[in-house]
Amino acid sequence: METFDVIVIGAGHAGVEAALASSRLHMRTLLLTLSIDSVAFMPCNPSVGGTGKGHLVREVDALGGQMGIVTDAVSIQSRMLGTSKGAAVHSLRAQADKAAYHHAMLAAVLSQKNLTVRQGECASVETVNGRIAGIVTATGRRIGCAAVVVAAGVYLSSDIIIGEYRRATGPSGFANSAYLSDALRNLGFELRRFKTGTPARILGSTIDFAKLEPQEGDASPEPFSFMTDTPPKNLARCYLTYTNERTHEIIRANLHRAPMYNGGLNGTGARYCPSIEDKVVRFADKPRHQIFLEPEGLASPEWYVQGVSTSLPEDVQIKMYRSIAGLENANVLRLAYAIEYDVIDARRLDAAFHSKDVRGLFFAGQINGTSGYEEAAAQGIVAGMNAALHVKGEPPFVIRRDEGYIGVLADDITVKGTDEPYRMMTSRCELRLLLRQDNADIRLTERAAAVGLATEPRLCRMTEKKKAAERTLELLREKRLVEYLRRPEVSYAQLASEHNLPDIPPSAARQVELTVKYEGYLEKQRREAEKIAANEDKLIPQGIIYEALSGLRTEAKLKLKKARPTNLGQAARIPGVNPADVAVLSVIIKKGQYKADA
Repeated sequence: METFDVIVIGAGHAGVEAALASSRLHMRTLLLTLSIDSVAFMPCNPSVGGTGKGHLVREVDALGGQMGIVTDAVSIQSRMLGTSKGAAVHSLRAQADKAAYHHAMLAAVLSQKNLTVRQGECASVETVNGRIAGIVTATGRRIGCAAVVVAAGVYLSSDIIIGEYRRATGPSGFANSAYLSDALRNLGFELRRFKTGTPARILGSTIDFAKLEPQEGDASPEPFSFMTDTPPKNLARCYLTYTNERTHEIIRANLHRAPMYNGGLNGTGARYCPSIEDKVVRFADKPRHQIFLEPEGLASPEWYVQGVSTSLPEDVQIKMYRSIAGLENANVLRLAYAIEYDVIDARRLDAAFHSKDVRGLFFAGQINGTSGYEEAAAQGIVAGMNAALHVKGEPPFVIRRDEGYIGVLADDITVKGTDEPYRMMTSRCELRLLLRQDNADIRLTERAAAVGLATEPRLCRMTEKKKAAERTLELLREKRLVEYLRRPEVSYAQLASEHNLPDIPPSAARQVELTVKYEGYLEKQRREAEKIAANEDKLIPQGIIYEALSGLRTEAKLKLKKARPTNLGQAARIPGVNPADVAVLSVIIKKGQYKADA
């Protein structure tokens, strides 16, 4: 029987990062994909980053991941979002060339040492004594391994819905995963049904761009990767238009044919990303809604209609799109659709995305109830790292919520859970001034290097940036220039030219400016982080029998038993467990007044 150390099922954005991380940690890794053509495919908007999501991409890069490097190489327009607000919410977003992204990521996995890429379908996952033993493919081939990462994306028993049309298929015409849902049920996992959707694609030559508002990229684009030396260039332009009352009339007149209103959809969708019919109903007082037209690539004739996601019937879609300014003669190349798919309850995982019930089984990406390429990549790199560490018998690599946006994501879905497709937003992070996108390397690269993922050149680059910032801060204090730099209108470059200060890299100068200008706020958040860390360090004994504890409320016992938190910090964030319950639990553990399973 053929054997590998780690098998990754699925080659979307979670799967490729998981497979690359595992193989770079010297594990013999198999990346199994339903189709080679769908490796790192972008079935929705070919963009990377955005509010909150840009932080995740920078953190994936800081750990030694691939998404930022590839995005920089294929970016066709780049913008920093949130610049009218504080530095904590600045988030980079890039429009990528869809085909180029796929080909670049495919080249990365095909050339990676220790990594085998194979087209095939997983039919079952085998275990021995509660531990992973291998998989069986749909063609009957048995492959042994010590760890499995399931990164099935939205392909798990998925259905495409357009009006009354429903078909068992994956996104963009790719085949779905027909067997894996039952395989997971056989392992004891309860599956739920989630839904997302994607807008239509319009033929660019049929768009009247003269009626649209141009949206330019930044004058000096920033790269995602801390290893990118040449910033990306703006090679394309995006455009803005709006729906109108005619658009809304068409939608309202056909609500009875909309699957989300006539019972045609069973999955739970995301509130933060509503379909256009949902917007028209929920925000009936709004005369129009923004629509962004974005190119799918430099050589592609297709344009993505961001803001008009729908599952309305075909004839309604065409009328609706052609009612919008600039799209009056639009040729709809690909219809918008909704997609339903199976997901697990991520509360059955720990912060390393490791199953609490099956040792050696990891999950990453949309199967965990999240949405978005960036959230998937973030989970993928952590799951891949931890699958490798599990095989090696080493401690897991966990990012806490006070250490990174990845930690916030992991904590939210594995402790709090999610009842709808989860997406990262800066508002989810209570320590966002500490966890900025610009210092992701300072926060995470040294830790990733310690386990062997971040390379020596990456570590050296981060160390030089950090030391340059520290030396400059010391010099500013010696010269008593800190108060001067604290003024909002003063930059380090201006200060350096006026006072003969050293010329340091822009990334280091950024750290200096933000450290000085936000000093009081940063100190306050550091104290908050210390409080969070203190509870994270207070471990809860494994196998503790909650129903036997006296002093805890019945609801708290039930919630704790189901969630099985590993520390008091996690326990405190479980819905239904209040601060008094945590205080009681802390005393019980400290005094050893508990029973635990053997």
